[in-house]
Amino acid sequence: MENQTCNSTAARRPQAEGYRPANRLGGVSEYYFSRKLKEVAQMNAQGMDVISLGVGSPDMPPSSETIETLCQAAKQPDGHGYQPYTGIPELRRAFARWYGRWYGITLDPETEIQPLIGSKEGILHVTLAFVNPGEQVLVPNPGYPTYTSLSRLLGAEVIPYDLKEADGWMPDWEQLERIDTKNIRLMWTNYPNMPTGAPATMELYQRLVDFARRKHLVIVNDNPYSFILNAHPLSILQVPGAKECCIELNSMSKSHNMPGWRIGMLTSNAQFVQWVLRVKSNIDSGMFRAMQLAAATALDAEDDWYAANNANYRRRRQLAEEIMSVLHCTFDPQQAGMFLWGRIPDSCRDVEELTERVLHRARVFLTPGFIFGTNGARYIRISLCCEDSRLREALERIRQSYGDGQ
Repeated sequence: MENQTCNSTAARRPQAEGYRPANRLGGVSEYYFSRKLKEVAQMNAQGMDVISLGVGSPDMPPSSETIETLCQAAKQPDGHGYQPYTGIPELRRAFARWYGRWYGITLDPETEIQPLIGSKEGILHVTLAFVNPGEQVLVPNPGYPTYTSLSRLLGAEVIPYDLKEADGWMPDWEQLERIDTKNIRLMWTNYPNMPTGAPATMELYQRLVDFARRKHLVIVNDNPYSFILNAHPLSILQVPGAKECCIELNSMSKSHNMPGWRIGMLTSNAQFVQWVLRVKSNIDSGMFRAMQLAAATALDAEDDWYAANNANYRRRRQLAEEIMSVLHCTFDPQQAGMFLWGRIPDSCRDVEELTERVLHRARVFLTPGFIFGTNGARYIRISLCCEDSRLREALERIRQSYGDGQ
C-alpha cells in the first residue's frame, strides 16, 4: 500500500512535458558548488556534521562602523526609494579614495567608476557590452568558472589559455602570441589569482597591457583578493596607459567581509564605463541607499582593521597548511588570498578520489581543482573562511581517518 501511495503521488507531480530550455543552457551545467552543497546539506540533515572548507564566503563581519552606518541610514524615511544606476556619489567618491590610498591611482568618481551588485554581476555586464555572439574571449585555465559559463551563455566562444605551476601560474606568453586574436574581444585575468593564489606583479600587468595594445583587445582584471594575505596590493591600472585598454573589477565581498551585501565596482576609462552602464541600466537598479553609505564607511577603514582581518586569516592559513601536509599535498607558501591551493600526491588516481574520501571518511568538504579547468585536475583548494575551532576539528578528523594518505 505504501508503494502504491508513493507511486500515486509521483504520478500527480506536475511534469514539464512539451517544454524545452533555451539552447544556451546546453553549453553549461549547474554551478559545481550549487550542486555539491546540496549533497553536503543532505549529509548534515542526516546528522553527519560536515565541515565545509569549500566556498570562499568570509565568515567574519565588516567593521562595526560599517554596520552602525547601515543601521542609522536604514532608519531614514527618505532612503528607501530607487537609487541611481550609477551608484550614489558618496560611494563612488569612497571607491576613488580607496584606489588613491591603496593603489596610488587617481580615478574620476563621476565618469570612471561604476558600482555593481557584486563583481560577479560585472562579468555579465562587461561581456554583454563588448562581445557579440560568435566572438571570442580568452579565459585562464585554471580560472574562475563563471568566466567560462557566462561567456558560453551569452554565445561567445571560449579560448582557454594556460596557467601552470612550472610558470608560477603566470600566462604562457609564447602560447598567447601564437593565438589568432582577430576575433577575440576580451581577455579575463585574475590576480592575486584564484584558485592558485599566485600574487600579482607589475611585470605581469605591464606585459598584459602591452599585449592588449598590440592585439587590440580589452583586458579585464578581476581583483577581489589583493587585501587578503597580500602585503603589496596592486592594480593593473597602475601601468601607464592601462585605462585605455583595461577594465578592473573589485569587490567588497572578500576585502571587507561583505559577501552577502553584494557590492562591487568596475573602473576604466569613461567610454568603457558608459558602455557598461548602458547594459546595466537595462538589467537592474541601484542598491539600497543604506548599504551604499555603509560600504563607503567600510572603504575608509583604518589600517588596523585590515591588519586584524589578515591576522585571523594567517592563523587559519597555518591550519590549512597542516591539512595539506597530512594529505601529502604540496603547496607554494607564498600564495595570497583566502584559499590554499595544493597539488595532490602521485599516489592518488585523481583529485576527486581524494576529495570524496575526505568528505565521506572525515566529513570535511574540500574543493577539487578540476572545476577550475583541466590544469587544476591534480589540485585541491582549501577555503580559509571557517572558524579556527572548526578548522582544527577538520585537521584532527583528517589526521584520524586519512593521515596515512591512503
